[in-house]
Amino acid sequence: MSTPISENTAKQTNVPLTTHPLIFEINTWVWLNELSQKHGRQIDLGTVPQEEWDSLAIPGIDAVWLMGVWERSLAGIEVADRDESLQRDFRQALPDYKTEDNVGSPYCIHRYRVDEHLGGPKKLSAARAELASRGLSLVLDFVPNHVALDNPWIIEHPDYFIQGTVANLSIVPQEFFDAGEYIIANGKDPYFPAWPDVAQLNPFNPALRVAAAEILEDIAGRCDAVRCDMAMLMLNDIVQRTWGESAGHRPDTEYWSDVISTVRADYPDFKFIAEAYWDMEWNLQQLGFDYCYDKRLYDRLVNENAESIRLHLLADISYQDKLMRFIENHDEPRAAAVFDTAKERAAAMICCTLPGALLLHQGQFNGRQIRLPVFLCRRPEEPVDNGLRSFYTRLLEIIKSTGLKRGKWQLCDRSGWPDNSTYLNIVAWSWEYHDNRIIIAVNYSGQKAQALVQIPWLNPGISSWKLTDLISHAVYERFHTDMIQGLYIDLLPWNYHVLDFTPLEVASYAGTA
Repeated sequence: MSTPISENTAKQTNVPLTTHPLIFEINTWVWLNELSQKHGRQIDLGTVPQEEWDSLAIPGIDAVWLMGVWERSLAGIEVADRDESLQRDFRQALPDYKTEDNVGSPYCIHRYRVDEHLGGPKKLSAARAELASRGLSLVLDFVPNHVALDNPWIIEHPDYFIQGTVANLSIVPQEFFDAGEYIIANGKDPYFPAWPDVAQLNPFNPALRVAAAEILEDIAGRCDAVRCDMAMLMLNDIVQRTWGESAGHRPDTEYWSDVISTVRADYPDFKFIAEAYWDMEWNLQQLGFDYCYDKRLYDRLVNENAESIRLHLLADISYQDKLMRFIENHDEPRAAAVFDTAKERAAAMICCTLPGALLLHQGQFNGRQIRLPVFLCRRPEEPVDNGLRSFYTRLLEIIKSTGLKRGKWQLCDRSGWPDNSTYLNIVAWSWEYHDNRIIIAVNYSGQKAQALVQIPWLNPGISSWKLTDLISHAVYERFHTDMIQGLYIDLLPWNYHVLDFTPLEVASYAGTA
């Protein structure tokens, strides 16, 4: 199933993922298609112009996730072409959709070989070298739960799969398919109907675990980190609950502890990222994952209030350091379609300035609103939101210049007074990195809010401080005695401060922060 590249350039191009990395997700097929249109010639991973690589080296970005480089399934394309609901989704996202726009799902993998349309294995090595020369790590995909219906394992290793019976095929034909000598289950999430274009692997099979580790070792030779699709589906409890006796004997060890430890023996710096739901993040961290999706925070940002967000951030820092924050990715609706303009910026300010990894999505900076199905090779034209782009540019510059995500993070207490409870709408935290001291305060509500925010580094030996808002560039001066009970913050709806604290020997009282 796995075809190693002929030249492994890992040592020359390895850029280990940083602590608290900012990862930029790119739909590889769409990106190369647009570059081909822009430059008037066919462009693959080995022929991307230098200026286009330069454009990815956005200040503050640490890694690029080239989503969807592996060989896609012809059988999967045929299934999608017959699926009326998918066809509706395709036409809704791309009004002038044509059949050839469906190039197959990147999560319906024929083989873990770089798709020839994208340039093949050697061209991926060239792309990795270009990213590394700009200090960027490379992230790729791994899909542990299932493979395409035409994957070679169907014939070569049918024992790797959950198998059924003729009765299963008769009673629930939408959940099983005839693979010749065997009846094999379609891939499944226990809360949704089976996926008709993929075959369900059996995580309880020891031979499958060995084969998966071999694939991951090959992937580890091609990139610096891997994003593991629907990682929680491989946990023993979930496998047993979903498949019961069909999965066979439950192993004493977990799938992820087995495969991750095998890969780490040869690639100790290689990082594992879990797409994780159902509050399984802690479990997956304990099994070796470096980062897990923070879907709970995303849901709170979309549907809940500032106090709910603050309570989420009370978790131990060792747990938070291994979360990946986001307000959109290829599986979620576009942020600009979910949030109004002011709320989106407040949500982005929160996600971008918390500990852990940060996932940013192609088109997010420009305010794209149409979520593109991953099957499609092109996307519609949309206007650029220049104000939003300027906001992200400035925020990423601040993160880069202050070392914001490399220092010590601390959630700040805030309080109000008896006749004003709007302080509950404010969340605040601090970062300390060398001489840089930053307070971030966000009013995550549609009304004006005030609070007293506790400053963790107040020192009676410093009589006054200069406070510079790195977003608005406003400057304030505060005496130590003014802030003993807390720094007074007064914020308009969905507004925020990013306050840089610089000690002063002498200061005069001026203004209100």
